[in-house]
Amino acid sequence: MKHGINKENLNQEVSPKDDFYEFACGGWIKANPMPDEFSTYGQFHVLREKARKDVQDLILNLENDPKSKERGEIAQKICDLYKLGMDEKRLNEEGCNPILPTLKQLRERLAKNDFTELTAWLHEGLDSDFFSSGVGPDPADSNKNILHIGETGLSLGDRDYYLEDNENHRKILEAYEVYVKKIMSLIGYDEEGAQRVWDIVFKIEKKLAEIKMTREMRRNPKLRHNIYTIERLQEEFDFIDWKRYLALLGLEEVKMVNVSSVAYMQALGSIISEINPEEMEDFLIYNIVTNSSGLMSDEFIDANFEMFGRVMSGQKEKKPRWKRAMSVPDSMFGEAIGQLYVEKYFPKENKDYMLRLVENLRDSLRQHIKRLEWMSEETKKKALEKLDVMGVKIGYPDKWKEYDEIDIDPEKTYLENVQEASKWFTKDNYSKITKPVDKTEWHMTPQTVNAYYSPIVNEICFPAAILQPPFFDITADDAINYGAIGMVIGHEMTHGFDDQGRQFDKNGNLTDWWSAEDAKRFNELADILVDQFNKVEVAPGVYANGRFTLGENIADQGGLNIALTAYLSTQPKEEVDDGFSLLQRFFLAFANVWAGSVREEEKLALTKSAPHSLAENRVNVTLKNLNAFEEAFNLKTGDPMFRPKEERVVIW
Repeated sequence: MKHGINKENLNQEVSPKDDFYEFACGGWIKANPMPDEFSTYGQFHVLREKARKDVQDLILNLENDPKSKERGEIAQKICDLYKLGMDEKRLNEEGCNPILPTLKQLRERLAKNDFTELTAWLHEGLDSDFFSSGVGPDPADSNKNILHIGETGLSLGDRDYYLEDNENHRKILEAYEVYVKKIMSLIGYDEEGAQRVWDIVFKIEKKLAEIKMTREMRRNPKLRHNIYTIERLQEEFDFIDWKRYLALLGLEEVKMVNVSSVAYMQALGSIISEINPEEMEDFLIYNIVTNSSGLMSDEFIDANFEMFGRVMSGQKEKKPRWKRAMSVPDSMFGEAIGQLYVEKYFPKENKDYMLRLVENLRDSLRQHIKRLEWMSEETKKKALEKLDVMGVKIGYPDKWKEYDEIDIDPEKTYLENVQEASKWFTKDNYSKITKPVDKTEWHMTPQTVNAYYSPIVNEICFPAAILQPPFFDITADDAINYGAIGMVIGHEMTHGFDDQGRQFDKNGNLTDWWSAEDAKRFNELADILVDQFNKVEVAPGVYANGRFTLGENIADQGGLNIALTAYLSTQPKEEVDDGFSLLQRFFLAFANVWAGSVREEEKLALTKSAPHSLAENRVNVTLKNLNAFEEAFNLKTGDPMFRPKEERVVIW
């Protein structure tokens, strides 16, 4: 007999009518206190930790393979890279020495006073200062690759840290000043020099923050699609010689580019023109060193952790060395490790079950679209066409990426090996400019605990590692699988029709296939959902950002609705005696996958930077809109989990 709900995960001292998240997850949270190395810890993280341990075991077992001793074999590359990361003694003896050759090259290039050549050199895989470039599908023609020019990141992640004055931001900026000075002292700068670097780093990053898109603007794909000829690019953004820049990167054939942030690029030239040579050197050196800090001695790693782990996220201790070391080959040679992972940890019956589940969910969403009262028949027809051709990737790729050209030399430093590999990946990306978009390519490895929807390809993808308990359990009652992995499938499908995904057609092209009236109705419904989340206070005086998280909130609600319809279509029978009804079991399974804790510092950071709502809000705010949830737990007016019908919103 298949199993039902694990009651140990519940907190039955709380009524599901008062706080469903606490009722469904409180027992799990109490039994699983957050380890010191985490800033947020939940069911997702437990499964990710299992995947990490599995990958570590695979790497350690590879050392018994004779090929791990043969230079050039993938086993040798993986094992030697892991050993380099684990060699604490060597890393600490080397100190800052691994970065010094790069800094020497930087200073030599700065001495030429040639911004174009300098930027191209940085963009070969070393760093993306001031602006970024990379090859990817053209949103207007998803079969064609195009070069994208866009914004670069900020050390603190979000622009608001530089622009909004409040107690938390002041605390973070004070710690950031300490961090910058510490990093510079580790490469030999005296106190005066370190202070100078901090002054210029903050000055430049604040100016960049002022011209960057807001979080909400970045969610608009039309704002991020602006096709330029090279001639127009040169005319409007003349702070660099674009033809020469492209030639230095081997992109001479590029005639058109997409500028994803026009206002940013328009303002960037004046910022660059105001930076004197000494300031430019200080700024670029800091960026190169901080971006390399995780690959050097413990002094660099400890400084980085103090700033970004302890202060910004509330972590109490850094991750153990083996996890940090393992993450490098896992990301660099991900599909090679993925082949080993799938062979050992992904049984065929899991994939077969998932394929059936996906088609059941697809049929469920099809029914929902047909029943929509707010959408016209013509737009429904196009929505159904998009759903029908939506691709599905489950478990692992049909063809695996090869890494023959990456060389890992154990005689070289850890940093040097990673830098060389980074150059290869960058070159590999640029080489796609002459090729059609490879729609068979995966953007997550099989050992990744996650899933995604790609609007450009119009496909959903579920790596092998997420297809395990609590998301997927072949020994569990169907209500549990539909509430957990079924909801995740429905969530990813719904992304094809959220505020961003709906702007792409069935072929993945950015085109308006909606009638004006349908778009108006969609936005009116979406605004209600935005308002519901905007009212959630995540910390004293700090509220959730319903506009920034809109896409994920739409997908959560749609995914749950679709999964429920799919589950009920199986005509389930009461075969599990756990004290809960079919509907109750479904909703409990949904809530339990989001069980977890978040440190107060991380709540603030996530509210600034994460497109997902906090877990308890993903559960409670979403469920209040569902009539079936009201029915399942017999909610009445006055119950905290009850939302009046006239205030509920159902989009998909």
